[in-house]
Amino acid sequence: MKFKYQARTREGLVQVGTIEASSRQRAVAILQEQGIYITSLFLEEKKPFYTKELAFFGGSKRKELVNFTRQLSLMVKSGVSLVEGLRSIAMQTDKEIFREIVLKVADEVEGGIYFSDALSKFPRIFSSFYINMIKSGEASGKLSESLKYLADNLEKEYKLILKIKGGMTYPAVIFIAFLLIGLAMLFFVLPSFSQSVKDLNVQLPKITSSILNLGQTLKDWWWLGMIVIIFLVVGTWRYLKTSEGKVVWDRASLNIPVIGNIVKKINLVRFSENLSTLIYAGLPITQALEVVAGVITNKVYKDIVLHTRDGVRRGEPISSVLEQYPKSVPSVVAQMAKVGEKTGRLDESLLKISEFYQMEINNSIDGLVSIIEPILILVLGGLIVILMLSVFLPIYKNIGSFAI
Repeated sequence: MKFKYQARTREGLVQVGTIEASSRQRAVAILQEQGIYITSLFLEEKKPFYTKELAFFGGSKRKELVNFTRQLSLMVKSGVSLVEGLRSIAMQTDKEIFREIVLKVADEVEGGIYFSDALSKFPRIFSSFYINMIKSGEASGKLSESLKYLADNLEKEYKLILKIKGGMTYPAVIFIAFLLIGLAMLFFVLPSFSQSVKDLNVQLPKITSSILNLGQTLKDWWWLGMIVIIFLVVGTWRYLKTSEGKVVWDRASLNIPVIGNIVKKINLVRFSENLSTLIYAGLPITQALEVVAGVITNKVYKDIVLHTRDGVRRGEPISSVLEQYPKSVPSVVAQMAKVGEKTGRLDESLLKISEFYQMEINNSIDGLVSIIEPILILVLGGLIVILMLSVFLPIYKNIGSFAI
């Protein structure tokens, strides 16, 4: 929160300004520590809802979290106290919501609460994976190392998401552009063309009459089409939010040609990289597996991780449990895990698996884009040819009739 204050310095000079603090009491305490005598203090008026910053919980959340973790790691390593580091980062961040959260965490830590416990009060920002890594750093006395490892992990995942989004942007833009052009043709160009052809009393070819009828139908019943589309989108979205719908989608996404293979690799990267990070931090394997299950969103892989956790509790090695799922977990993953278990370097083996599949994902996405591009050109080219034929065939037929 931001407070406006009026105060006097020790020299008797009037000072006016603003201060960021998690509460009124905290603002007073900070100003008193600076030797300032407060004469008035009030909360700054909030901005209207339409100017308030709400984007943090969207796409910028991961980037903000990476920067926060990286900066805090460097500050703690340099000997800056945790509370001072948190407040310094809060003053530098542009996101108002995140700034307030960091200030609240700083106040909690200053009040004697563990850093990990303070973070756990904001589960929408700090995941169980994040909190467990911090707990490990606190227990081992290597908080700066845990923060650095966390920042590296979050940055890799952030880059992976950017890669996926970047690969899908080009096809989406091309598709939307053609859709808009096609609708403009059906609604505006073809109707005027239709009237011109009718004035010539020429019998229209089937392809032309079919496209004109389609355009007229869309023009007359566009509102019904919009209702159907909205109903289908909202209905599908609400169904996918249910536990049954999520299971159906998670299983179906793994069986989509080409894309399903990428989805599998993404889940394998999350599993191996996050498990490697937690094992490196010193968490017991069963606890680490439970945390990883919370990070993975795909229900199929979440169940595999939980089954692996149960198997480890019974004394089974991770590799033997993974071998029970050959369709979802390639044999190379189980083999690498087995090597890591035998050598006592499971975290390193898992990290190598993660690096391998991250490279595979990059290659798969590049390959997918290179495949989609010519397919889109062929499909869009074919549709353009159909539209052109529907326009030129009547003209050609009309010229032929005049020639006769």
